[in-house]
Amino acid sequence: MKEMSPIHKANSALIGWMGKIPQDLIQLTLRLGLAGIFWMSARTKVTGFLSISDSTYFLFEEEYRLPLLPVDIAVPLATYAEHLLPILLAFGLATRLSALGLFVMALVIQLFVYPSAFLSTHLGWFAMALAVMGYGPGCLSIDHLITRK
Repeated sequence: MKEMSPIHKANSALIGWMGKIPQDLIQLTLRLGLAGIFWMSARTKVTGFLSISDSTYFLFEEEYRLPLLPVDIAVPLATYAEHLLPILLAFGLATRLSALGLFVMALVIQLFVYPSAFLSTHLGWFAMALAVMGYGPGCLSIDHLITRK
């Protein structure tokens, strides 16, 4: 039998090493990555702790222009959801539901706000949200502690 080349050996070793990354660590990283994106966006919409800024209303009126909801409903709904859902996701509480909420927000942004940003931005958001929805929060989560008991 033919001996493996050094490149093939190195590749096999690398694949073996990557295959040992704990799934719970991957799931935590997915949760934190998705949460971080929406949390950072949420923080740009407020002044102080949770006082919605005038510029947020302006953005929703002039740039975002969502056809589904009036601005006076869309702004607080989006702002508070962008704060609450990432916190839940980071702690792994109501994880799949939180990921679904962020998936829907990303879908609305994709369809109505920035339709040209699919490959550059939104596809990654969708992938993270789908992974969390599909594989759950992992053991490093409050959901796991709740369901374990």
